[in-house]
Amino acid sequence: QVQLVESGGGLVQPGGSLRLSCVGSGFTFGFYIMKWYRQAPGKERELVAEISAAGGSTNYADSVKGRFIISRENGKNTVYLQMNSLKFEDTAVYYCSTRRGIEYWGQGTQVTVSS
Repeated sequence: QVQLVESGGGLVQPGGSLRLSCVGSGFTFGFYIMKWYRQAPGKERELVAEISAAGGSTNYADSVKGRFIISRENGKNTVYLQMNSLKFEDTAVYYCSTRRGIEYWGQGTQVTVSS
């Protein structure tokens, strides 16, 4: 079955950086678009970034453009989210996802930006 496992979250000061990872299994990873979403307390889940199957095309939410970078290593079944210049408003649970008929989600990883 499809499984997505995120890691790399934590507590970071404003202006700092974190790199999230998501390992996929149970499907042919390199065939599918991968996405990162986030959900802050009291807010709806929002799309942060997505990357095409081969990694040649990416899209970002306006709120993270120029600060976050999504990438993937299909040989490792892994998608990354490099987060730089973090702000208080980036605090959220971050989820990776893919659609294979239905949308699949990982369990999420908490990112807290605090001084």
